Amino acid sequence: MKKPAIDICRVYGLPADEGGARFLVDRLWPRGVKKDALRVDGWLKDVAPSSALRTWFGHDPQRWDEFQHRYEAELDANPAAWKPLLDAASRGPVTLLFAAHDPEHNNAVVLRDYILRALRSRDGRRS
Repeated sequence: MKKPAIDICRVYGLPADEGGARFLVDRLWPRGVKKDALRVDGWLKDVAPSSALRTWFGHDPQRWDEFQHRYEAELDANPAAWKPLLDAASRGPVTLLFAAHDPEHNNAVVLRDYILRALRSRDGRRS
């Protein structure tokens, strides 16, 4: 089986569409981006961290480890929110779009890793 491709990309300065499914995974629409200018296959608001968690994190790298644990707990509690990503990644390449400035400490990074683990787990059960 081919390894699933899940990329992450900041919505600002987004490269040309190279194929695959593209999902915005932020709870809020990115500032300054017109809805008709951003080609997305879905805006999955419910897969984003809760407003309370997002506010607590505040994109503070010192809170990164704890943010990951708390966000993964939210994902564990809401599989319906991330199942469309799992299904799309099973079919082909997926890009998770985010608006945060920090490319290493944002919800899309955690979500990508979470979905990849879910795919490996699911594929392992089929064997």
